[in-house]
Amino acid sequence: MTRRAALRAGGAAALAALAGCTALPSAPGQAGSADDGPVAVASFFSFFDFGRQVADGTPLTVQNLVPTGLHGHGWEPNASIIQQIVEADVFVHVGEGFQPWADRAVQTIRADGVDTALVDARAGIDLVDLAASLDSEEEGVGAQQGKDPHFWLDPRRAKQSVDNIAEGFAEVLPGHAGTFRENAKTYTREILDRIDQDYAAIFDRADREVVQLAAHNAFEYIGVRYGVRIRPLVTNLAASGDVKPADIRDAARVIRENDIRYIANGVFESERPAQQLLRETGVEAYFPVTPFAGVREEWVAENWGYEEIADNINMPTFEIILGNESPADAAPSAEWLGQWRNFEPI
Repeated sequence: MTRRAALRAGGAAALAALAGCTALPSAPGQAGSADDGPVAVASFFSFFDFGRQVADGTPLTVQNLVPTGLHGHGWEPNASIIQQIVEADVFVHVGEGFQPWADRAVQTIRADGVDTALVDARAGIDLVDLAASLDSEEEGVGAQQGKDPHFWLDPRRAKQSVDNIAEGFAEVLPGHAGTFRENAKTYTREILDRIDQDYAAIFDRADREVVQLAAHNAFEYIGVRYGVRIRPLVTNLAASGDVKPADIRDAARVIRENDIRYIANGVFESERPAQQLLRETGVEAYFPVTPFAGVREEWVAENWGYEEIADNINMPTFEIILGNESPADAAPSAEWLGQWRNFEPI
């Protein structure tokens, strides 16, 4: 059964029934016009960006399914997004157990014989264990067999996902296999290796061994790779996890014991806990971090990808919270500092 035959037979309706919410918008500004050419869709921003780097110079158009302004973990797609998957030539997903809606889409595509090719960006990647405080059965965790799914935060592990995407694209468009593989090689060598080196230099300069985030537990791979204990405020792996009074008390203790002046907050997460820590502890300010799970409108306008977000959001913040530089010295510009220091007025 071809994709279009599946649509005529009601395949899109069957997949649409799996969508949990029908009110969410599509992703403006991130899905290029495919005309009649081949299309790949990605369930998560990081792999959309990797995919478009790999597909550069080929007829394959890569589209991001996550709406602008939303976190890619913890939302449910609407029927139009599900239909995009059915109509696409390739569906790039994060692997089982992270995005339940994507898992359901994969299962339905396989069961109904729809010929959308499936690319698991996580295939062959070694995952780290969940922190001892986490329950792998906890609702919303999105982990499989007690493993942390946020592997793409580690640039070295991300390299394998780029290769996975290149091989998946090569199977669908074998005439462009050489370009896909060469693009993947160039991107991993010139971009991901460079990001890895820059992160390593930032963390090597740091005297601080513990940093505090007013965010969910998505950054363990950074800590594991570069040898710093990164403490999340919310131990749940889902960005929507509730903050309990005990979480605030524990963070306040860590801040006090380690003389922490600056913390980080997730770009797409609530700022209330970070604001509470500013009021109740010696923290002077919070700055942005993101696990590359979504994009803001201005990032789309600037065509930012994994590289630009690492350079302009995460790296300056890690310089600050690790104590390497003052906020004024670490900020790429005065405008950045004005925008991101305590994102909103308390």
